[in-house]
Amino acid sequence: MRIYGNRLLKTLPGDLTRPTSAKVREALFNIWQGKVAGCHWLDLCAGNGSMGAEALCREAAFIVGIEKYGKACQIIKENWQKIAHGEQDFQVIKGDSLKVLKTLDRKKFDLIYFDPPYQSRLYQPVLELIVNHELLHELGEIAVEHNPKFWQATEIKGLTRVQQKTYGNTSLTFYRLFERKR
Repeated sequence: MRIYGNRLLKTLPGDLTRPTSAKVREALFNIWQGKVAGCHWLDLCAGNGSMGAEALCREAAFIVGIEKYGKACQIIKENWQKIAHGEQDFQVIKGDSLKVLKTLDRKKFDLIYFDPPYQSRLYQPVLELIVNHELLHELGEIAVEHNPKFWQATEIKGLTRVQQKTYGNTSLTFYRLFERKR
């Protein structure tokens, strides 16, 4: 797999992780153009770390990747070490997103990329945890990758759905914190 700057990334054999397609990855970074440089990025269900690696290439200040599978965590570290200025630029956490998010209480992320296994039941509870633990910066944004066949973007208390883009059978749904009218 190759990312920005023609950099080659390692991937796990088999279908344990499902890397985001180049088309969807490129679309996301076009949408978030101008927001990535200097940001704090959270990569949930990070897989092989391609989205975080792309963010590092585009000068994200700090990346946190959460991945459940140990072998994938090692691949993410190796991929990110090739790109980062140093290990202080990123953190890879092995664990279940539902549990790990609770430990990040009140850390603020500018951009959050969430790409769980499409058939999982993680969408609603993870998005609610992000809101409840105040993990999204007030001007930040969440991108959720999903297959509309398995999950339809819904309203989440505390979040506003701002746009949805579909690329084949993959959709990206974007959320921001709900703005109260004054």
